[in-house]
Amino acid sequence: MDGSQSGRRRDRGEDFAQREPLAPFERTFCRDHHAADTVARLKDATLAILQRTGVRVAAPAALEIFAERGAAVDTETQIVRLTPEVIEGALATAPRVFTACARDPQLDLRLSPERGFMTTDGCGTEVVDRATGQRRASTKADLAEITHLQDYLGSISYWWPTVSAGDCGETAQVHEVEVGLDWTEKHVSAMVQGRRFAEAAVEMARAVAGGAQELRRRPILSNLCCPVSPLVHDRDATEAALVFAAAGVPVCFGTMPTLGSTAPAAAAGALAVGAAEVVSGAVLLQMACPGAPVLGSIVPSYAHTRTGMAVQWPLEIRATFTPSELVHAFGLPAAAGAGGTDAPAVGTWQDGAETVLGLYCGLLDGAELLTGVGLVDCARLSTPESLVLHDDLYHHLCGLLRDTAVSTEALALDVIDAVGPGGHYLAQRHTRQHLKDAVTLGLAHQPAAGPGYRDPVEVARQRTDQILKEYEPRRLPPDLRQELAGIVAALGTSLERQ
Repeated sequence: MDGSQSGRRRDRGEDFAQREPLAPFERTFCRDHHAADTVARLKDATLAILQRTGVRVAAPAALEIFAERGAAVDTETQIVRLTPEVIEGALATAPRVFTACARDPQLDLRLSPERGFMTTDGCGTEVVDRATGQRRASTKADLAEITHLQDYLGSISYWWPTVSAGDCGETAQVHEVEVGLDWTEKHVSAMVQGRRFAEAAVEMARAVAGGAQELRRRPILSNLCCPVSPLVHDRDATEAALVFAAAGVPVCFGTMPTLGSTAPAAAAGALAVGAAEVVSGAVLLQMACPGAPVLGSIVPSYAHTRTGMAVQWPLEIRATFTPSELVHAFGLPAAAGAGGTDAPAVGTWQDGAETVLGLYCGLLDGAELLTGVGLVDCARLSTPESLVLHDDLYHHLCGLLRDTAVSTEALALDVIDAVGPGGHYLAQRHTRQHLKDAVTLGLAHQPAAGPGYRDPVEVARQRTDQILKEYEPRRLPPDLRQELAGIVAALGTSLERQ
């Protein structure tokens, strides 16, 4: 990434009235994480699973599509088996590169191998209240406030529901989409399951986009649908995926096979199971809607071997980059986890270490989309300062991996000649022009009233307050807000009458 994209002057004050520019990580280096044989063997294993074991598909409409397009379908057991030829034929229509559009076209995300776009972790269930400091269940208003921050921060390239609208009952997931479409101009990636919920989400997106054709031309919405490991496509997620694909809305099939419980205890087998779930979902959508934009995400999950508790970062994680390489081997863009921490509190050693480790691997991964900052306590808890602290770590890592400029101006040979041995550069015009960009200070180096620096957590909390006070997201016009609220209300009423 070019250093000019950083755009932040925390040590010199910020203009919180304007959104930060997006800061995707530019991949300007070559990488060869694994020999081709490694990924090839995993791909072969995936194809073997789909042909021999198959996947269970609980949606009758999907079973009909599979049967009509050449898959072996057992309607009694709902098991679908796919030959390599059927898979290859279906995936031939899947686009390898496409654009996830935004309300503001300048924030569109072209999903290609050259860069990765970051967002938050998703669907936390609790927050630390900014006013009281107390931990409580998350609400729709909390999600709106966090989206306000997301819209400002340059590390966040697209929206994901960081916390759930826990006060909205059965229709929470569409309330969350309403918040995303209203409170940010960035691309909105939802987590909607179920046919009727998906239809409501599409209706809202069409209203904002300007109609069905405009949404198809510029998909401002995408959706994450999650198979159930091992090897099950449940009815709600499958029917939602079909609704979104028919509307031209990109779908990401995301799976988290847990080693030893919902997947083999060996990583290779777990990856193959996860890939079989993702690939079979992508095949279904290509059979139903050839050319439908689809992504895949395989995020291996770990459990404590004695307690069964979730562990995001065990001491040794092998083949961090393999899941995205495997998804790419099937001709699909990939989404990957980055960041994430088991730490119970933000600002601790564990929070910093695990978040940096995850972000560093994520930036090198090769996936087009990345998720995973802004939550602690195993993706359960949002605090007022967590997203801003993790944003700071993201920018640190982007700086570490950024190329050094070697232009004539940067090399400054004439200036070096003018100063000569034993001189100093303080009086040089070149120094005055470039010193302001030579050292950009983060949250950990804000001077205290006395010696030393302020507590970064305190600085992050203050910065959060400033952003929320001084930056105003460009929300939807009142008539559109009212229309979206009406769609959500109508869905709730319909469900109540059942």
